[in-house]
Amino acid sequence: MANEHEAANMAHDAGAAAAEAAGHAAESAGMPQLDFSTFGNQIFWLVVTLVVIYWVLSRIALPRIASVLADRQGAISGDLAAAEELKAKAKDAEAAYDKALADARAEAQKIAGEARAEIQAELDAATAKADAEISARAAESEARIGEIRAGAVEAAEVVAKDAAAEIVAALGGKADAKALAAAVSERLKG
Repeated sequence: MANEHEAANMAHDAGAAAAEAAGHAAESAGMPQLDFSTFGNQIFWLVVTLVVIYWVLSRIALPRIASVLADRQGAISGDLAAAEELKAKAKDAEAAYDKALADARAEAQKIAGEARAEIQAELDAATAKADAEISARAAESEARIGEIRAGAVEAAEVVAKDAAAEIVAALGGKADAKALAAAVSERLKG
């Protein structure tokens, strides 16, 4: 039985120790940052940490950030200046293009006017040549018509004389050639 008793005492002592540990845990339960016994230590390490962070930021990080921002600002300023320069060049190029276009249009109108004048001159020359040819042919035709008329009048006179001589002979008379010619000429005149 003694073993049982000793085992029971040990179990009781273990239970008491566990209860006492649980009581201590209950007393110190909560956030360790709010334990007033460690405030001095916590404030010291807070100050040391803030000083180290300030030193790292002011000596290493902020100068690098400042140099990156300065480089970026320089690049932006350079790009803006280049953009303004290109804009000015574009305006100059546009003005030159407009001037070249206006000059080309004026030259095209000048060439078209010269071509019209040349074509009109050629047309006038061709018209004058055609008129001259028509006039020459008309004069030639008039001359031929005059010749034909003269030939026709002569032929009509010869036919009329022959016909009159035949008629007089058929009627049984003898015609005088001079009197017959004078009578036919007078009748043909009108």
